[in-house]
Amino acid sequence: MSAPAPVPAVPTGPNVVPGRYRGVSVAALPPDVGLDAASLRAYFVGRDAYRRTRFVVARSAAGLAVLHVEKVPNPPDDPDGPLFAPIVGTTLLAGPDECAWVHDPEVDTAIPSALAAAAATVPGARAVVVQGRYEHVNFILDARPLRIVVREVVPPEPAKLFDQAQRLLAITEDLPPIELVSELTDLGALAAEHPAQHYLLPCRGSGSDVEGAQVSYLDEHPPQADWTLLGCTRSQQIHEWFYGTEVPVVDFCPKRAPGPRPPVLLTKCCMQEEHTDSGPGWATVPWGSSLEHVREALRTLAAQQEPVWAPV
Repeated sequence: MSAPAPVPAVPTGPNVVPGRYRGVSVAALPPDVGLDAASLRAYFVGRDAYRRTRFVVARSAAGLAVLHVEKVPNPPDDPDGPLFAPIVGTTLLAGPDECAWVHDPEVDTAIPSALAAAAATVPGARAVVVQGRYEHVNFILDARPLRIVVREVVPPEPAKLFDQAQRLLAITEDLPPIELVSELTDLGALAAEHPAQHYLLPCRGSGSDVEGAQVSYLDEHPPQADWTLLGCTRSQQIHEWFYGTEVPVVDFCPKRAPGPRPPVLLTKCCMQEEHTDSGPGWATVPWGSSLEHVREALRTLAAQQEPVWAPV
């Protein structure tokens, strides 16, 4: 006789996020049912649950609780099992003093980073249940998003790399909860720290006028002048190609920025043209990065930090 299918383990944190919100059921409790583990177990055990249901958000006038439920195992020859099966056990993941409900129609509850951002609006809650876009409900337990510092130079604005990473996280279901932190170097402020009469910038899109100074743009190949380059290694190489000489340079390379490097860093490098690069705690994309470059870098950084998240 074949052994029954194993019962899924109770998930533990941090960042417990059901990978499919259809596995989360919301149950309205009668007024006489408490939200403690024993009362919830007595109420739910023996009741039928849909075959995809693994979690129950139990609600009453007294608050809410999040449960993991176990059902009668599926037979080996029918891995999907019947449409409904009796609940045989429950585990209280978070009680009413640890839970919060957020209703925000802008939150896509399939996106771990969106759930983590919603959880940040309710400090102190271990389990944050979100009723979001399309009225779908999901939750995050013990939210601890991976904090990635995105370092780059402005203008142009919005800061391209930060904007690309934000846009990707807004639609990506298979990355762990991530919090992006922008760290910007402003070219105008950098020029003010290194006064000159004439600045050479890599391209017109990389900056505007610097107050009190003349500005030229390297990509326009202007007549050579007595200028200071606000640029990086590639800009210096292009200058040497055009004019045959080196030039005083104020290096704005975000990869080589002075000071301590944050624990997890995403930035860009002008010396990369068609590839991403990475090392412990950092990843770089080309200056003209595509969304796919940024996606690859985010995945690399997330993989380095495992285990921080596993969809359940």
